[in-house]
Amino acid sequence: MKIIIGIARFIIGILFIFSGLIKANDPLGLSYKMQEFFEVWNLHQFNNYTLTLSVIMIAFEIIAGVAVLIGWKMRIFSWLLLLLILFFTFLTGYALFSGKIRECGCFGDCIPLQANQSFIKDVILLFLILLIMPFRDWIKPSIGGGTAKIILFFTVVFSFAFQWYVLEHLPVVDCLPYKVGNNIPAKMKVPPGAVPDSTVIMFTYEKNGKQFSFTTENFPADFDDSYKFVKREDKVVRKGTAVPAIRDFSLQTTSGNDTTQALLTEQGTKIFLFLKDGYKPDEWIPKMDMIISAAAKKNIKGFLVTNLDIPADHEGFLGGLMTLKTDGTAIKTAARYNPTLFLVRNGTILKKWSAVDFDAALRYIAK
Repeated sequence: MKIIIGIARFIIGILFIFSGLIKANDPLGLSYKMQEFFEVWNLHQFNNYTLTLSVIMIAFEIIAGVAVLIGWKMRIFSWLLLLLILFFTFLTGYALFSGKIRECGCFGDCIPLQANQSFIKDVILLFLILLIMPFRDWIKPSIGGGTAKIILFFTVVFSFAFQWYVLEHLPVVDCLPYKVGNNIPAKMKVPPGAVPDSTVIMFTYEKNGKQFSFTTENFPADFDDSYKFVKREDKVVRKGTAVPAIRDFSLQTTSGNDTTQALLTEQGTKIFLFLKDGYKPDEWIPKMDMIISAAAKKNIKGFLVTNLDIPADHEGFLGGLMTLKTDGTAIKTAARYNPTLFLVRNGTILKKWSAVDFDAALRYIAK
């Protein structure tokens, strides 16, 4: 039995560390996923706290995983892990059975799991944690108490420091559809070999005050003029994979003209500054002005991509950039820091910089 408990503890520890590290690479991704749940539950008042919750939850996943792996304070951490996995199982179960949320974000964008896959994973983890709960006193630290404390101290420091770094400098491993090397127009197309949704045509008729729905293959035997037509709709019976990686992304001029394809397929190098509401007008603005000047000397066109009102919020702001409007959600997906600068050539992303790294952007563009 001890061998089984040891194997279960190893699996739990590795999975929690792995899951935490993947999410730590992009804490904003989990934050946005939390907002998606709060949106469904009509709990908008918590949206301002999702990033803090995301950072704490991710750090705890990593710390708890390490603690379980080395067998430290199992009486405490076994209960904490049980509470955490019950919470995760509830979220993934809700996503699966409600159908209102497609993915739970359990492994971030690097390993996107469907709701059913996430739910199965959490059920397995719940079973393993429940398995070790009665025998947690059997589990003794595999290393000395002093060494264990040192390891956990550095785990805590790393968990928060790494998340701070990626929040300032963009994810270390970019798994987003807007990562360096991707061609944006290509990512806006349905991938080759994708399977479309499988649908059936549903007819709804009313008879004797009751509504009945059926397909063309199962019309009722007594169908006649007593059935009154209500509606016809296409119902998805099997979800396909014919979904482009980049969706709902458009670049519109202030006059409302859609220039998305024209700009992204046009030959040449361009810079796109993604800026959304909530930005802080600090020291990055003078640096951006220098980048705009350096780009102009090399005939690199510049564009400001924003969801803010134009020109009220930007009159005389960042001269030399043509303003383009897009949805704030699209900016959140493309730019994990507010603002973020893209260097794009022929629709392909060459470089990305957060505002913190605009000095590096200036050196690259001016060289």
